[in-house]
Amino acid sequence: MPRGIPNAKRDESAMRFTSFHVPLAMNTKYTGGSYNKSDSQTYWYRNAARASLAAKSRSTAEDPALSAATEGRRGSKVLVIHPGSRWLRIGRASDVNPVSIPSVIARKESVPQPPPAFIANISRPQPDRARGQPCTLPQTGDEYAVSLASDDPFDAKVAAISISLRDRMRFYKLRVTANAANIASTFNDQFKPEIIPEANDPFRVDWISESSEDTLVGDAEYSVVLVIPDFYDRFYVEALVNIFLVQMGFKQLCAQQESLAATYGAGISNACVVDMGATRTSIACVDDGLVIGETRQEGHQHTMSLNMGGDDITEFLYVLLEKISFPYRDADLVRSYDWSVMEDLKSRLCTLAEGDVALNLYDFVVRRPGKATEKYGLRAYDEIILSPMCLFEPRVIEFDNKRLNMRPVARPDVTAEVLDQPTDHVTNAMMISTQHLLPVIVPHAIIPAEQPLVLPASGTQTPAVVINATQPSDQGDTPGVSNPTPTPADTPAEGAKAVNGADGDDPKSEEPPTSRRSSVPPISVPTSTVNVTGEGTADAPMEISDSEGPDTKVLPVIPQEQLHAHYSAQHQPIYPGGFAIDVCFEASKLPLDVAIFNSARAAGGDEKIRKYLQAVLVIGGTALVPGMAHALESRLQAIATPLVPNMEKVQIIPPPKDVDPRVLAWKGAAVLGKMDGVSDLWVGKQDWDLFGMRALKERCFYL
Repeated sequence: MPRGIPNAKRDESAMRFTSFHVPLAMNTKYTGGSYNKSDSQTYWYRNAARASLAAKSRSTAEDPALSAATEGRRGSKVLVIHPGSRWLRIGRASDVNPVSIPSVIARKESVPQPPPAFIANISRPQPDRARGQPCTLPQTGDEYAVSLASDDPFDAKVAAISISLRDRMRFYKLRVTANAANIASTFNDQFKPEIIPEANDPFRVDWISESSEDTLVGDAEYSVVLVIPDFYDRFYVEALVNIFLVQMGFKQLCAQQESLAATYGAGISNACVVDMGATRTSIACVDDGLVIGETRQEGHQHTMSLNMGGDDITEFLYVLLEKISFPYRDADLVRSYDWSVMEDLKSRLCTLAEGDVALNLYDFVVRRPGKATEKYGLRAYDEIILSPMCLFEPRVIEFDNKRLNMRPVARPDVTAEVLDQPTDHVTNAMMISTQHLLPVIVPHAIIPAEQPLVLPASGTQTPAVVINATQPSDQGDTPGVSNPTPTPADTPAEGAKAVNGADGDDPKSEEPPTSRRSSVPPISVPTSTVNVTGEGTADAPMEISDSEGPDTKVLPVIPQEQLHAHYSAQHQPIYPGGFAIDVCFEASKLPLDVAIFNSARAAGGDEKIRKYLQAVLVIGGTALVPGMAHALESRLQAIATPLVPNMEKVQIIPPPKDVDPRVLAWKGAAVLGKMDGVSDLWVGKQDWDLFGMRALKERCFYL
């Protein structure tokens, strides 16, 4: 070897394929350059400085008095847009309240379109029992007892909800009106409507056939604060941003999540935000102004979305009223004005306060185009409380029908940018809620070679609260809720012990018996022996050990390749995330109280659960149902008390005084639009053209 060249170190790993010597990294202590070491050298800063300089030059060229007049109040040049499932709320950040318009999309078609078909999202009774046939029979003995009127599956589902209601009424010592359903049905069937002359109708509707109003186009002087869902779809957000910045020509845009906007509007920094809309209910935990997550790449791990909302209450109310001979016989929910009639009845009649259940007389008005206004009378009993209880007992909701005629915005495997998005991952809250449905992975590659490969039954790894014996056993369509009667598949293995106080009769819990419902199914572990140590908490791990008894048979070892091939053939991952089931869809079927508890549980340990269950912020139109706060508090308290040590009282945070919970998220986004710090979050048209969705990911750090 030539002199002056040191001996090369021998490669002991035998993994190098080149003799090229990689130099060490430069020591930044001795570098003299300052390139890209300050924010002033970034592309975002140069763009913002360029825009502010252009605005300043325009203001100096114009009349100073005119520029001051056009500037106006802070936020007058910022539009806040909150698209909801039923209403789109839009207004300037300086406005007190937004303008609410129906959230619809209209397309002009050249060929005649067939009339719209109504898809039933609520179970329906049999045709011969759809009208004038109550679901339950009156009882002569125990007034709180419930008996089925027929073998109709719909009657069984309604009776199960009635049992939960009667148990709560028994707990609060409320009397039950005997034969109330038959009395209401007889009155409604004989009622004749009253015709109201057009001159005497103060709320007469002026029906129109077409509109010639101008179309809103963007203004280059206005900025947009867009409120997006917590668990947003990247194609949904990308399409909206493209419309606002490219097609409508707005100046700049900032995206804000609903839960963060709600906390800004309520003036709090930590909360479990429950947004109850018309078609969906989203749940997210917010910690110090951020939707918390383990890492940014894994998305928001404590976010859930339930596929139910206020529209399900409206439809269920209509079905229940039909069972007691609804006097408006021509009602058809596919027509907008008939749907408005049911929405009005829901807002005035529905309640979750058990003390409001009584055989009362109500009235409502039907206004139809081309016909006289009609006034009807109606008598109802427990239908007004059974309909909103479907949020806590979703057995009557047909979740599969909600996916009919729905197509994704774009295929998830075809995208122009390789970016990690929150919807690409399943959240921890969803995994906790559906792990009892996931197939159990074989822990060892030791299986009998001479016998066919059979995978064990599915089980869970989480504790549960035992349901009261009076709770109906029909829980098949509600994941995450355990059956009161154990089945062979649900029975723990021999030697298993109870975890986390599975006894539902906790002396500290003073809630109605039927509200004691489990957050997850009972423990079922397919191992030979289960050894659980300690009292455990809601997040305590279990110690599982395999012990060999005297009759234990030593099984031959099967190659790992054969085992993997067999498992892949039996459970082909065909759903997002590589799971054998659609985790997002199955998690959307949870009862509301169970979903809130699982979302708080996904945030961390017992301290986190106590923290978020003591600050539950309920927003949205469905939050206006009377008694919603108490109904949530009592049910969450019954779930959390046996599972969480030292659990204090669950608290539902009311919205600020004189603030409608439907516009609370919009008001929070308006607050952000008027802050000075929002200047660091704007994304302009040039930024969007250059970076696309990456611009939102880098500028809006909380996405």
